[in-house]
This record gives sequence, C-alpha cells and structure tokens, in this order.
Amino acid sequence: MIRAQQLPKVNRIGCLLPFRGTAEVEAAINGMIEGLRDRGWVEGRNIKIEYRSAENQPERYDKLARELVALNVDLIVVASVNAITAARNATDSTPIVMLLAADPVKFGLVTSLARPGGNVTGTALPPIDWGKWLELVRESVSGASRVAVIANPSNRVYADYVVQNEAAAKRLGLQLQMLPVARAEQLDEAFVAIKREKAGALVVGPDSLYLSRMQEICDGASTSRLPLIGPNGRAAELGALIGYGYDFRFAWRGAAAYIDRILRGANPSDLPVEQPNKFELVVNLKTAKALGISIPQSVLLRADEVIQ
Repeated sequence: MIRAQQLPKVNRIGCLLPFRGTAEVEAAINGMIEGLRDRGWVEGRNIKIEYRSAENQPERYDKLARELVALNVDLIVVASVNAITAARNATDSTPIVMLLAADPVKFGLVTSLARPGGNVTGTALPPIDWGKWLELVRESVSGASRVAVIANPSNRVYADYVVQNEAAAKRLGLQLQMLPVARAEQLDEAFVAIKREKAGALVVGPDSLYLSRMQEICDGASTSRLPLIGPNGRAAELGALIGYGYDFRFAWRGAAAYIDRILRGANPSDLPVEQPNKFELVVNLKTAKALGISIPQSVLLRADEVIQ
C-alpha cells in the first residue's frame, strides 16, 4: 500500500498595514518576503500572507485586526502604534510582530523591551529627539527663521511630537508653525497656510499618511519653493532638500527574523524588542541648486548619500 505524501503545513501570516500601493511600501514588503525566503519560508509553499490595509483611515484598524484573527492566522505583522493597539485589542494569544513602534512600553504594548511579557514583540523606535529635524533646518537653510511642521493629531505620539518641536524651536531661536493634518485633503490647506505665514522651511514627520503622500508633499514644496526636510531618505529621492530617519525597508526585512522564530515555536514574550540605531541622512543637491541653497560641508560630510 502506497502511503500518501504528507503536504507541508501552510502557516498563515496576517499583515495589517496603514496603506498599500507606493513603491516604498511594496519594496518593504518584498524585503520581508525575501528575508522569509532566506529562512526557508516560501509564499505558496509553506506560508500564505493575508494583507489588510486601512488606507490611511486609522478607525478601520479594529475591524481589520478582528478579520485577521477570525482567519486564524498564526501571527500578525503590524506597522504603526495605532495598528498594534488594534491587533492587541483583538487578540491576547495570536503573536504580534510590530515594526518600529514608538515607545511600546509607554503605550502598554509590552511590559519591557527585554521581556515583552505578552503576545507582542518586534522592533521599536529608540528614544528620539524630534527636534533633530529642526536642527537640520537651522544648519542647512540659512535665513529660515520661521519653520512649518506638519503633524498628524490622530497619531499616538502627536502630543510628544508637538512638545519636542516646541522645545527645539525655542532652543534654536526659530518661530514654529504647527499644522495638524489628519487627512490627505488637508494638505492643500496646509500649503496655503504655510504660504500665508511665510514659513522659510517645512518639516514633515514619519507618519504613515505623509509617507504614502510623500511625492505629493515634495511636489507641493517644490511649487512653493519651500525647502523640505522629510522623514527618511526616500523623501530626498522624491525631491525633498534633505531626508532624515530610519530605512523602513530595512526594518521590514528584519521582521523576517521574528516571524521565523515564532513560526518555529518561540514565544513572543521571550523575544526581546530590538531598537535599531541606524538613521540615514540623504541630501538632494539638485533640489538645493533649484532653491539657491548652499548646503554646508558639515551636513554633506555626515550624509549617507548625496544626490547630485
């Protein structure tokens, strides 16, 4: 009697995203898939990935998280504090792998970084001085005394972001124009307000809404002849004067290590939360030339990449 060949178990991975469709997000997801493949997990063979996207509507996270739990996925990958909170509310048993979460201890997502203590682990942002972006304005944009900062009030770190920017502006002798923007359609209004108040530069933080609309923001800054300091290197590639922040694509590839260990039986409560310490600084000299700005050597020498 011929025994039927046993098929490999297919593990289901839920992926709860703020948005889909941009080149950066798809590259980040592909990085995770490549990292999984390097560890023996191949989509269509022994893993299946279920994607859910909130399309920059945070109020959808709760419903989408419950959908993934109802599918009985083996773990959930999430990429924002709001999404992590929704996933945690939906399940206290399904493992959750978070990516670059802001202050997960403060927001009650883990007990500690060394011993998460529940069903959540992954990577967290190290303590960040959000005023660093204003420091880049002061150092790079001569004569910019008034700086506009776009911030999303629906983001869980909004209050800390505002406080730190206000403190940095005071320390640097800058006038601050804080602009709350929670929806894409408010971006045009923000640029009108920036022009009205005659800001000399614009800072945009690493919020998922802005990351998904970065080309639109860069185009608006270019039309307004406004030096833009963006939230990561990709912003400079899209036309910002300077991009500073984490490489999200690298973080997504790193998520594969957590996924691999959990699928092989590790308990997320025993996997320490890591804090990557690599910021990337990218300077766009083409944009600088178009705006008539001379970037000082002190900035160029620190840059990981200079776009000529």
